[in-house]
Amino acid sequence: MASNRIGRINEEIQRELADQLRRLKDPRVSQVGMVSITRVDTTGDLRYARIYISVLDKSQEKEVLKGLKSAGGFLRRELGRALQLRYTPELQFIADDSIQHGAHILEMLRQVERDGAARGGETED
Repeated sequence: MASNRIGRINEEIQRELADQLRRLKDPRVSQVGMVSITRVDTTGDLRYARIYISVLDKSQEKEVLKGLKSAGGFLRRELGRALQLRYTPELQFIADDSIQHGAHILEMLRQVERDGAARGGETED
């Protein structure tokens, strides 16, 4: 039952922070192509929330994380106002490489498929 509540809170935090990111004025965040919140993990006591961030241009990822860390207090206050939780979690921004990892696995699978098709065309004696 409690995990369902945390799941709903994670979704609300993700939705609200995504909206706030669009309005953030820090150039390290606002002038980057695309910044996405891929996942939110909140502790059971609502003290901490890990916010996983994906940046389209990986070369700017560190600057985006610095900008988000700098704006963390502001984002936390705005999140507290929007969600009206008894305690607003401390936000920890983490780079998420799951999309890149998934693309790498997909490429490996395609390579195996190409190798299998190349071997299938050969005849064995």
